Amino acid sequence: MPDLGETGYCITMCRRREVADFFVERSHCCMIVIPDMFVERMHELHGEQGAAWSEALPGLITDCASRFNFTPEAPFLNLSYNFVLRAKRCDGKPVVLKLSFLKDELSREVSVLRAYEGRGAIHVLDADEKWGVALLEGADPGTPLSVIEDDTLATAIFCDVFRRLHLPVPTGSQYPSIKQHFAAIERYRGRFDDLNISAPLPESWLENAEECLAYLLATTSENFLLHGDLHHENILRQGEEQWAVIDPKGIIGDIHFDTIQYLLNYEDRGGDCEQVLRSRIAIISDRLGLDPRRIAMWGVVRGVLEACWTIEAGGMDWHRGIQITERFAKCLD
Repeated sequence: MPDLGETGYCITMCRRREVADFFVERSHCCMIVIPDMFVERMHELHGEQGAAWSEALPGLITDCASRFNFTPEAPFLNLSYNFVLRAKRCDGKPVVLKLSFLKDELSREVSVLRAYEGRGAIHVLDADEKWGVALLEGADPGTPLSVIEDDTLATAIFCDVFRRLHLPVPTGSQYPSIKQHFAAIERYRGRFDDLNISAPLPESWLENAEECLAYLLATTSENFLLHGDLHHENILRQGEEQWAVIDPKGIIGDIHFDTIQYLLNYEDRGGDCEQVLRSRIAIISDRLGLDPRRIAMWGVVRGVLEACWTIEAGGMDWHRGIQITERFAKCLD
């Protein structure tokens, strides 16, 4: 019989492939399952250290549960870069424990969420940078914006969230700049210039993106603390009428850029991609007072960035990034 300790549960390491077995409850013993595919993903991303970190998670979760006073429940099913676990505090309130191998990135996320406090972001209840963990308020019911299939309504909600969220750059902040965020374009240019070999991306689109980026950076009149990944799945229902933001990346730059990730998701909902994009940009620019041409230009650059990321990662499907660029470029006509 395992020692249940003060919290009345134990956490053990178990690796199975079946999604249904992610979480198993037997009497007073809760078994947190670290799925094979997550361990393999961590190994793919971070090598042996990543795999070892993922296999040591049960012990870390046990320590967190004791320190932060919660009872673990089921892990989320869509695990990719972080291990995210549902839990409850002693008062029955839902919380989320987020554990990350990349401790600096999680620390930045926590910092942004705290900066957004009172502006519609999920609350940070506790965190430890050295452990690479954060205890977050649980969104209730937590359904994402993507469940709203009426694209006009969803975009209106996005605008309401967007309007509350953003703030000027906090004093002394150390977040990366938007220029740094687009550094893969410069790396791409240097890589293929240095190798003196045929570059895969169409030169005309690369040059166009470089010109757009230079113009946008030079003409940004005010920098804001941007979410950096503000799309449907990162906007969750909180109560009957409110929505809460999760998973910010934290970037300093032009506020127009923070519309792009939303525009890239569910792009054919309610019509063809070009029609939906034009409609969304019109709604966003009207409701938020943003310049539609700047939005479109950021989209042009973002498409080439995606293509550069794909090539940098060894992928072959860089055409998708160029398709994004072409779609946004039509909005400049």
